[in-house]
Amino acid sequence: MKSAEALALRADLQRRLEQLKQRLVKNARIQEGDKPEEEPVELQAELDKSAQELTVLIQRINRTNAGSRFGDRTIADALAERDVLKIRYNAYRELAFAASTTQGRTTRSEVKFISTVSVAAIQRKADDLAKQHRELDTRIQESDWLTTLLD
Repeated sequence: MKSAEALALRADLQRRLEQLKQRLVKNARIQEGDKPEEEPVELQAELDKSAQELTVLIQRINRTNAGSRFGDRTIADALAERDVLKIRYNAYRELAFAASTTQGRTTRSEVKFISTVSVAAIQRKADDLAKQHRELDTRIQESDWLTTLLD
């Protein structure tokens, strides 16, 4: 199995766990004399089985990412870099939005707010970070289709 396939399976298992949780909660209480739509004990067993599958899969993905080369580093290193690029991009995007927010003044005596940063420069920085994130993410995805998942 390739890493990309394992990642898709991981997403499916995560969705499945969320659905099982919702079904369990839905059947946790019923009116006296009624029967639950689904048997909570069976749902719990299914949730535990799926959780164990997900644990094993994540462990395999992590071992593969830590042991697979990605240029002069590992895939795990590239993933960390990608995650931080996204955090930085979001921070600069929010900064640009906050700095460019306008206010309406109806009288001269109202407080006037001015930007403490160059909105254009901050937006350029956010755009550059978004581009770096996109390009790195594309290379990581390409690598995921070429890398065989470790046991």
